[in-house]
Amino acid sequence: MKKFFALLPFVIYAFLLPCKAQNMLGTPAINNYKPEQYRAANDIWHTAQDAGGRLYFANDEGLLCFDGTYWKTYLLPNKSGIKSVAIDGKGRIWVGGLDEIGYFFPNAQGLLKYHSLTQLLPLKARQFADVWDIVLYNDEVFFRTIECIFELKNNTIHTFDAPSAWMMLACAGKELFAYDKDLGLLTFGQGKWQPATDGAITTRITGIAEYGRDTLLLATRNNGLLFLSGRKVTPAPAAINTELRTDPVNFMQGMPNGQYLIGTAAKGVFILDKALRVTAHYTTAQGLQNNNVHSVFADDSHNLWLGLESGTDHIFYNTAVTRITPNHNNRLKSNAVTVFDNTLYIGTSNGIYATPLSTLQRDISKQNAAFTEVTGTKGQAWSFTEINGQLYAGHQDGVLAINGYSATPITPGPGAWMLKQLPNTNHVVAGTYTGFQLLNRQGGALGFVDRINGIYESLGNLAVDAGGNVWASHPFRGIYKAQLSPNHQKVLHATHYTGKNGLPSSANNRVNFIRNQIVAATVSGVYEYDAGKDKFVRSHFYQKLFGDAGVQFLTTDAAGKIWFICGQRAGVADFSKPAGSQAYTVTYFPEVAGQKARSAQYIYPYDAENIFVGSDDGVFHLNYKKYAAAAVKQQVLLSSVTAVGEKDSVIFGGYFTGTGAPDAGQVISLPNKWNSFRFEYSSTSFSPNNTREFTYKLKGFDKEWAEWASKTEKDYTNLPYGKYTFWVKARNSFGAESAPLGYTFIVEPAWYQTIWAYLLYAALVAALVYAGVRLQQKRLALQQRRHEDEQRRLSYLHSLELDRNEKEIIALRNDKLEADLNYKNKELATLTMQMVGRGKLLQDIEEELEQLLKKLNIPDAGHQFRSVFRLLGDSEKSSEDWDNFALYFDEVHNNFLSKLKAKFPNLSPTDLKLCAYLRLNLSSKEIAQLLNISLKGVEVSRYRLRKKLQIVTETNLYDFLIEATK
Repeated sequence: MKKFFALLPFVIYAFLLPCKAQNMLGTPAINNYKPEQYRAANDIWHTAQDAGGRLYFANDEGLLCFDGTYWKTYLLPNKSGIKSVAIDGKGRIWVGGLDEIGYFFPNAQGLLKYHSLTQLLPLKARQFADVWDIVLYNDEVFFRTIECIFELKNNTIHTFDAPSAWMMLACAGKELFAYDKDLGLLTFGQGKWQPATDGAITTRITGIAEYGRDTLLLATRNNGLLFLSGRKVTPAPAAINTELRTDPVNFMQGMPNGQYLIGTAAKGVFILDKALRVTAHYTTAQGLQNNNVHSVFADDSHNLWLGLESGTDHIFYNTAVTRITPNHNNRLKSNAVTVFDNTLYIGTSNGIYATPLSTLQRDISKQNAAFTEVTGTKGQAWSFTEINGQLYAGHQDGVLAINGYSATPITPGPGAWMLKQLPNTNHVVAGTYTGFQLLNRQGGALGFVDRINGIYESLGNLAVDAGGNVWASHPFRGIYKAQLSPNHQKVLHATHYTGKNGLPSSANNRVNFIRNQIVAATVSGVYEYDAGKDKFVRSHFYQKLFGDAGVQFLTTDAAGKIWFICGQRAGVADFSKPAGSQAYTVTYFPEVAGQKARSAQYIYPYDAENIFVGSDDGVFHLNYKKYAAAAVKQQVLLSSVTAVGEKDSVIFGGYFTGTGAPDAGQVISLPNKWNSFRFEYSSTSFSPNNTREFTYKLKGFDKEWAEWASKTEKDYTNLPYGKYTFWVKARNSFGAESAPLGYTFIVEPAWYQTIWAYLLYAALVAALVYAGVRLQQKRLALQQRRHEDEQRRLSYLHSLELDRNEKEIIALRNDKLEADLNYKNKELATLTMQMVGRGKLLQDIEEELEQLLKKLNIPDAGHQFRSVFRLLGDSEKSSEDWDNFALYFDEVHNNFLSKLKAKFPNLSPTDLKLCAYLRLNLSSKEIAQLLNISLKGVEVSRYRLRKKLQIVTETNLYDFLIEATK
């Protein structure tokens, strides 16, 4: 009875619900991952997440791993499919396949390796079909196949054969449950399975979760939801049962926030609150790839991953950015949004839609509601304006007064873009397709007065300054300032501002009155109006925010934050969060980038939890308070490190053992041929758009961190040997950075770069130096020898030349001497012949004189001619001729007479004369004539000479004289 009363509030609340469920207004972004992306089989059966944020998917081709950027597939030894996966606190990734159970765990190189436990099974149990469920219960691991449940405890496996067929295995609260086809729901305790209910449940149970105190919620295959209180089963009164009885339920599971997820075979996934109301329903209409949902997993950011019949979908269920679609059957562009009288109004390209809001939920996107089209608003709705407690809309048919879910036109047309109330008056100005219109507030309602003459242009954007001047911008013709008459029914003076008046262009300008200043958002930043110069000038304040980028929209909220659309990106300048030297922080919202309506871009900042941004399909809702406070801790992963060569080799698989950071055991040392590397990195933030950026640095090679970029890989080639650490960081759109993650490795020197090689080089260099010195010495010695030989040769040639010259000189001298000798011989011969001739002549004269005297017979002739004969004799004995002869003779014959006189001093002058005549080889007759003696006298003189020279008769006197005077 007590349990019944505990359950009663939920039952009553469920019955009070309307029969038709209402979904949450905000639809989160959904990322689809197709089989072509992960390159494996279609079905994703189950999902799990490790401490590093990586996701693991059970797939028919193996275990899939996704780190936010890269997909990897890990196979079982027998390459069977995997239907379930679970991860324990030690990081072991438990899987099961056909005839295979075990776990994946990284090795020292960070590569996932499979460890089979099949050998622990009894022999009879080693053949089994697919493992459909893996449950971590206490310190045990349970594996479910259809035929058997395996319990792994203390490295021992116990088996529990199915009484009929095990159809479900799950943990709820502190109990482990299994469903058998015949015995129904069982619970595990004291090493055995026991019935969990009073009587078998005949309908198949597909899910079990905690519901309330002592109460569990059960999901059946085809009979809706049940309550299990104690051992009693009762139907759960929930409107969703009608849906669940018409489509098989694949699973049901509870979430930490008290919600429940139900996956069906053909109707997608339902999300129920604690009262079992449907708060969200996702099908192919909301962006799923298909409606057959095998499993749902809530990741560490409380977002959902759906395992589908084909692919997996990521629902950003816990995101701060959602899309509100007023008409799910028609893609409508939103032009305006407002919240008025607890009602959300969205003006679209074909009508205005409204939905009531609850004050209990501040985040409008989380409210369960449905839109209704406001009657009388078909066509383009351009803007909303609240005036004196009444809501008005600018519409293609003119100004409409909105009253709940109906609208009433209050101007005759043409179409009206926007309304602005003039300060301190009851007058309102409307910008229309053909200029201004004047409206007057009477009795709390607006009424049409007349057209304001003076400007005939389509004026879609209005602003009113503090002086009551009306500013308007034309999309292509610049900006107008209108000074109205006192009754505001005509334009007294209009000024037209174009590129000639300071604006960068006449087109695409949007005028605003912000921070008590008229400003213009232009194609080149923001310009402000300078009243003194009566022109627009570049705003220094906004220059710091936007630079020269094109600004499409500007507005402020109640807190003073500036909301903008710049370069097709929505953002905010928050002055409550100074950043460095700036008085504000600029934040962009990449989740809505490029998806805004170009023709009517706008942002409606209702409050901190409800910011609306125009879109081509409905409107984006931003919970800025949640977005700014989320501060999701950024985590960067090093997916892999590959040594690049002829055959690439993965040297690090992305897993750090132990503390989750590199340790000494993982510092790999590689041979020098592996000196090119590819680093792949990622972040597990799983953003719906590419909001992650990375920077990296290779310590030992790079000096500075690289520029932030979305690139998720980096290559280094031909690194010199040494120790390196690759560092990488990630950051999100708020600029929050992750802690740097590093991987250290060593490129060993090549064999020719080792210490032994350098010693060898030193020895070789020394040997080469020594050899070079020796060679140089030999070369110098050879050069010296060659030089000496050359010198000797030159000396020899010189000596030869000298000899030749000397010989020539000697020859010349000899020739001269010979010539002199010949001359002297001639002179000597001449002198000798003269002496011989004179002697003969004198002898002939003496003989003739004697004969004449005999003929004359002169008495005493001898006495009378005695003086004549004495004169002749004296003439013959004259020494003058001999002296001349001796002088020439010694010069010609090498001092013959002097040497002979010196050698034989006893020789008389006559002897010397005889020797000289003998040397000249004169005949005895010639000698006789020269000596004026007879031939007999010559012989006697020769004989005497021999005696003085002491030579024997056999010795030739001539030869003796030659030898004696050498």
